[in-house]
Amino acid sequence: MEFGPVAIADAEGCVLAHSTRVPGATFKKGRVLTSTDIDTLAAAGLETVTVARKASDDVDEDAAADRVAHAADGGGLVLDTPFTGRVNLHADHAGLFLADEDAVNAVNRIDPAITLATLPNNSKVGPGRMVATAKIIPFAVGGPLVAEAERRIAGALRVAPFNARKIGLVATQLAHLKPATMDKTRRVLEERLRPSGSAILDEIRVPHDTAAVAAAMAGLVDQGAEFLMLFGASAVVDRQDILPAAIDAAGGTVTHFGMPVDPGNLLLLGEYRGRPVIGAPGCARSPKENGFDWVLDRLLAGVPVTPDDITGMGVGGLLMEIETRPQPRELKPPVAAPRVAAIILAAGRSSRMGGPNKLLATLDGKSLVRHVAEAATGAGLVQTVLVSGHMRDDVEAAVADLDLTPVFNPDFADGMAGSIRTGMSALNSDLDAVLILLADMPRITSPHLKTMIDVYAESAEKRIVMATANGKRGNPVLWDKTFFEDLKTLSGDIGARHLISNHAGLVQDVELGSAARLDLDTPEALRAAGGTVEAGGRK
Repeated sequence: MEFGPVAIADAEGCVLAHSTRVPGATFKKGRVLTSTDIDTLAAAGLETVTVARKASDDVDEDAAADRVAHAADGGGLVLDTPFTGRVNLHADHAGLFLADEDAVNAVNRIDPAITLATLPNNSKVGPGRMVATAKIIPFAVGGPLVAEAERRIAGALRVAPFNARKIGLVATQLAHLKPATMDKTRRVLEERLRPSGSAILDEIRVPHDTAAVAAAMAGLVDQGAEFLMLFGASAVVDRQDILPAAIDAAGGTVTHFGMPVDPGNLLLLGEYRGRPVIGAPGCARSPKENGFDWVLDRLLAGVPVTPDDITGMGVGGLLMEIETRPQPRELKPPVAAPRVAAIILAAGRSSRMGGPNKLLATLDGKSLVRHVAEAATGAGLVQTVLVSGHMRDDVEAAVADLDLTPVFNPDFADGMAGSIRTGMSALNSDLDAVLILLADMPRITSPHLKTMIDVYAESAEKRIVMATANGKRGNPVLWDKTFFEDLKTLSGDIGARHLISNHAGLVQDVELGSAARLDLDTPEALRAAGGTVEAGGRK
């Protein structure tokens, strides 16, 4: 392809390289100039124009990108229509994204004109997640180069679907391990299994003893378990420790112990009666990503995990400081009527209130939680979820007549992230976005929420819409569905602040005034706003 300035008279049939404005018309880059276009440009006084002139064997950018993307499709993918030399590839179903890294590198080294970018290999993805993008940089590329790219990338990208498995859970007990911790461990595991459709068939709690664990494994397989998870009350520190010894005693095989992923070093992998067995490291009690996820996701997608696979996880295996990675470039198509839900966080202990539950305090004749619940249920949302915790019965009773779904977060004392995870798990599956609201912000109204939804609907780039007060960021926050998986795996008491800071370019602020920062945490703040604490709020 030839590129450069040419005389206007010689530009017919060429591709315009730069957008050009003349009186009464604008010609966008990429336009194939017609004889009428030439007359218009000449009448405007232009003598030359910068264009790209295709050679006889050149392939148009859209056609070339489409060919490369289709060649790369090894299954489980959905391809976009080509646009400006780009084709995005999306997961057709939940599963594990797999890429032949050598093939991708080979394509990218054919010619700088041809590029292919993907998510990291072995990424867990949900349906619709963008996993790769094929981009042709110039307006056209040589046909032989495109053919070579098709050959090298053939079938190199795919999404292996998750397989729903019946999980047998063995949990050992010692005096220091609280039953509540074991209960929470099961709930965290259930959340990890949910994207695959897998479920816990049964949980057997036994003493931290080799024979007891071995007997529990046999009993679970006899019940029909297809996959075994072992959670020890004490971490495995040696190949001869309780859990690996139990696998041996049951007649199974220990495949590998230890992995170069932190957190996750103490993972144990084995096999028993044709079923995979994972001895979970202690970090698997937390929902945060760790080495346990890397092995679990592969096995649930039917991807074998060998000792060589595990020992090859060191590069990229330091997860302690890794925040959520941004997705590849993709515009969010404007949606005229997006399907938006709301999650109201109403589980907190009101510790700064000094005793009463602030959500049951009265302001303008209504409890604080009811103010927020009425704002959400009156905003035309498709679903409203109320997450309760502390004083569950009283909080839910205050809004029992409203059209919302109450869900209980048993781990409410652990912080806000657990309530967000609980709310996300209760959402419908066909949403475009979710609004996350704090239940102690009574001046947020239905019109405020509708304004935020309108801003979201009109933008092709912004995926996070944040309420502000005089330019300072506050609450609520609206999240596009591309962040749903991230919100489901939050931990701690800081909510999703790190997602906002990591994706600042995707944030759109919306000025709502003082309502966005009115947070009635203390008795003084409540009295200053004109509120009172009812007797029921002191339980």
